[in-house]
Amino acid sequence: MSVTETTEERPVEEPERSPEQHGRSVTGTTLNVFSHTFLVVWLFMAAAPLVLVVLNSFRPHGDIVSEPFGLPTSLEWENFTNAWTSANIGRYALNSLIILAGSLTGTMLLGAMAAYVLARFDFPGNRLLHLLFVGGMMFPIFLALVPLFFVLNNMGLLNTRQGLILVYIAYSLPFTIFFLVSFFRTLPGGVQEAAMLDGASHSRTFFQIMLPMAKPGLISIGIFNFLGQWNQFVLPRVLNVGDPDDAVLPQGLAALMVQQGYEGDWGALYAGVSLAMLPVLTVYVAFQRQVQNGLTAGAVR
Repeated sequence: MSVTETTEERPVEEPERSPEQHGRSVTGTTLNVFSHTFLVVWLFMAAAPLVLVVLNSFRPHGDIVSEPFGLPTSLEWENFTNAWTSANIGRYALNSLIILAGSLTGTMLLGAMAAYVLARFDFPGNRLLHLLFVGGMMFPIFLALVPLFFVLNNMGLLNTRQGLILVYIAYSLPFTIFFLVSFFRTLPGGVQEAAMLDGASHSRTFFQIMLPMAKPGLISIGIFNFLGQWNQFVLPRVLNVGDPDDAVLPQGLAALMVQQGYEGDWGALYAGVSLAMLPVLTVYVAFQRQVQNGLTAGAVR
């Protein structure tokens, strides 16, 4: 005769939490609910105007006036045609691309060279020079508009693309150098020393070794500079007021609002704004991962 012993499964009792642990748990839950609610509200505030602009760009003027927050009943592609051709949005976008090609290239090249020297070499005045560059970030651009106007006028660069490119470069250099100095300091110094021992010059070490290693940081700051210079309105509004055909895209959008032929065509205005947003969204979506990698790579050794 065999006796079968049965064992009952007992539920595992969770250890009792102290009042302090319970309080921390309640606080953490409250903070999570608050942060998620804040993010949802912030997402709505940021996305709602963009969605409204895109939807109204496909609606005729009469529908927008009668029902501003309605949905398009048909796709009015003529709005984009009017904005691109009649309102010269295509010409303004081309002007912005030409100026951006020169200003972004100059900003990245000069900023990377200055940041590399400040980050990798010790010399008298290094700290002071670095602080001067960083101090440029705290200088309001509005205070420099009048001096810039007279300086460019005396140099014969007022209302020219060359003058606007130089101003864009000077405007973007402080933040570029501030960002890249911290990034260049995280790069391994052994590679630089090995290149110098092999007889590489400083310029060759920088362009062929250190600059490719800094690619994540360069892409990140390049995107920020692209967005800032593409959307710049104050500087060209003061320093580029000669020929209306030489206006950049933000100037063109402002002119579209007051242009006589488009006083009552809100559909074309929304279409022009949508066209102006398209390059920005394209660049951000294409390089979103590189921007995130560059921001985190500069913070970890």
